[in-house]
Amino acid sequence: MEKKTCLYEKHVALGALMQPFGGFIMPIQYTNITDEHNAVRQHCGVFDVSHMGEVTVKGPDAERYVNHIFTNDIKDAPIGKIFYGMMCYEDGGTVDDLLVYKMDDNDFFLVINAANIDKDVEWMKSHLEGFDVEFANRSEDYGQLAVQGPEAEQVVEEVLGIGCKELTFYTAKFADVEGETIIISRTGYTGEDGFEIYASHKFINANWDKLMESGRCKPCGLGCRDTLRFEVGLPLYGDELSKDITPVMAGLSMFCKLDKPEFIGKEALAEQKANGPEKKLVGIELQDRAIPRHGYKILAEGKEIGEVTTGYHTISTDKSVCMALIDAKYGKLGTELEVQIRKKTFPGIVVKKRFYDKHYKK
Repeated sequence: MEKKTCLYEKHVALGALMQPFGGFIMPIQYTNITDEHNAVRQHCGVFDVSHMGEVTVKGPDAERYVNHIFTNDIKDAPIGKIFYGMMCYEDGGTVDDLLVYKMDDNDFFLVINAANIDKDVEWMKSHLEGFDVEFANRSEDYGQLAVQGPEAEQVVEEVLGIGCKELTFYTAKFADVEGETIIISRTGYTGEDGFEIYASHKFINANWDKLMESGRCKPCGLGCRDTLRFEVGLPLYGDELSKDITPVMAGLSMFCKLDKPEFIGKEALAEQKANGPEKKLVGIELQDRAIPRHGYKILAEGKEIGEVTTGYHTISTDKSVCMALIDAKYGKLGTELEVQIRKKTFPGIVVKKRFYDKHYKK
């Protein structure tokens, strides 16, 4: 039985196309993916991301515990700083990718992927022994809005009345608004400037209404959330990361701090980094307008060397491109490969995974 977010009725009333995603019934699009995608790239779009999971870790050993399960290094971070990274199994495979917010000394707020909430929480709980922390799964308590695009700052300040312009990229704060303490961060999954707001279901509903009534931002579904994140080379768990795809394979070693003390999966990741992974995630640009889709085979010299993880004809750059996990020896930029689309093969070339430049506010 799929769950519904606190905004489900609002999406239905707007005529959104609703489909299952990550255990929830979510809006895929309202008008069409291209319009919504362009609204975020050029103006402002708002997403219901209330399906995401939230976990809090507090107490004397909170920092030590989070650093033990997380690949990035949060030690001695300033309050308000946010870190991206992974949780890994001992063999280096990825449990999930996530954001860690340092909200106060010994107070961390972790944001995990919707489809992984139950699995992640169980895995995190299984590593609590020996740490003096209060651990809580708060996923049912929070709704979440993502306001994204070059006009997002003005919209959040002027339409919602939430002060945000002092926040720099990847920082967060508590804010007292309408009698409630909310969390607002300068983060997103689109490659554009933007904010994510975590609050009660009631607050999220009221503020969704304000955004819709303002006429200053477009409601956006998960369809364009995927095209936006893909164009700027951001990974999606289940496609570019999984229990079989390590952060090193995915080209995310910069978020794995191998010089910090022990963390789960460190040895496997260090070995893979030192010796080079067998498989590597690359970008491929096709010389044709055919669209490579998830699972399509990649060939080199007539033999199968990997498969597509995500592929689109990009909206912002008008090119047929994909990310693919392939044998590492073919992963050099400029390598010529072929993508099998149904019964035909199309020539492609290895390019950077970022197909469009990010526009974050520095």
